[in-house]
Amino acid sequence: MLRTTAFDPPALRADFAASLVVFLVALPLCVGVAVASGVPAELGLVTGIVGGLLTGLLPGSSLQVSGPAAGLTVLVYEAVAEFGVAALGVIVLAAGLLQLLMGVLRLGRLFRAISVSVVHGMLAGIGLVLIAGQLYALAGAKARGSGPANIAGLPGLVADTARSSTGLASLAVGAGTVAVLVLWKKLPAKARALPAQLAAVGLATAVVAVLGLPVAKVEVKGLLGVIEPPSASGLAVLADAGAIATVLAFTLIASAESLFSAAAVDRLHDGPRTDYDKELIAQGAGNTLCGLLGALPMTAVIVRSAANVQAGARTKASRVMHGVWLLLFAALLPAALGVIPLAALAGVLVHAGCKLLPVSAIRPLWRSHRGEAVVLVATAVAIVATNMFEGVLLGLVLAVLKTAWETSSVHLEVTDTADGPIRVAILGNATFLRLPRILDTLEALPRDRAIELDLSALRHLDHACRTALQDWAGRHNEFGVDPVHAPALH
Repeated sequence: MLRTTAFDPPALRADFAASLVVFLVALPLCVGVAVASGVPAELGLVTGIVGGLLTGLLPGSSLQVSGPAAGLTVLVYEAVAEFGVAALGVIVLAAGLLQLLMGVLRLGRLFRAISVSVVHGMLAGIGLVLIAGQLYALAGAKARGSGPANIAGLPGLVADTARSSTGLASLAVGAGTVAVLVLWKKLPAKARALPAQLAAVGLATAVVAVLGLPVAKVEVKGLLGVIEPPSASGLAVLADAGAIATVLAFTLIASAESLFSAAAVDRLHDGPRTDYDKELIAQGAGNTLCGLLGALPMTAVIVRSAANVQAGARTKASRVMHGVWLLLFAALLPAALGVIPLAALAGVLVHAGCKLLPVSAIRPLWRSHRGEAVVLVATAVAIVATNMFEGVLLGLVLAVLKTAWETSSVHLEVTDTADGPIRVAILGNATFLRLPRILDTLEALPRDRAIELDLSALRHLDHACRTALQDWAGRHNEFGVDPVHAPALH
């Protein structure tokens, strides 16, 4: 059982050790997500620091860790490309305030009603776009921008890389980074004491330094040099409909990812469960401060959170201390970022993107819940083809339609007696989705016979079906036979 006493020495020792592990996992991810998002590397550290020092102190989930996430990389990149880095703080600030409002209104639990297939499809779409974009950085080239453009340009990227010694060197560094990440879990336990991401980036950096490879490295500006609070003129971006859509997308995706991460982390330990509304407030507070600093948006991140739990964290002190270590690193050793090859960070993100793809889950999902598999794939494809916001909206609409179709099952029983009216019993849920089948059955009945319509077994009769049944009864009665007998329609 987790202990939450702040001055419990054993707990503090465990939290101290866990905080170092989380720091080592978070460092390359914070930098890599920032670079992939098209902003200075230090902004990723700023978000990680806020996630530790502010969000880490607030109630909600006791052990999950917040910071910049690969899941928002694509959306941030698109926002920076369209509105500029200066507008990023305003957008993140607005999203944080919306999260705070939703938490105060106790809407956190509503995110648990989002279809799991939509969430998995969202992550798969993010993974595909992330991989397609980072393959260019892996080869030392510049991505073309949108998901479809990046995917269409991959054959050309292969040809260009094959003709470039610099591209081949960069590709070797990035591919080596991915190989280390994949093979790391197969090493002995003692060797795996160092987090895989840090080991992979560290080895790549050492190889580049020793061999003097001509690959691009992270540009360093310094922590204070990248902080850019929103200006009064920057607030004008919120008058743009596209910016508002981006704010809503940030809010929806960051909140959903954080709360789903909290549910996953709760399954990893036996301590206090997450208060979803308080966690949403904590995430909103963190994003509000990140917006004021002009930094990246934050979410709770399952990779860091799982590392925190597995390292033996006992209280929220571990995630706060990890924020302290990030702050000390950014303040005292910023030049250390300048030796990191961009291809190594791209390798880390390609590996992270691959882990977002639910490859092993697709086949069993197709066998047992085919509709859910369709929603998952459609959401992922829509995100790749359009953008994050529109793709998620399409997934939500498909999930609602699928559920409506499945729950509106209806059955008609027709009983024809020679010396009496034809009896038609309708059972189940009569909604507009099943109206064609209902009307096809009724309109096929003899028009010169009396009809007795029994609706007593219906669990639901919507307005469209009621109106259609009344119209059908009126048309049937025009032939001069006994009226359709259906008391429930009147």
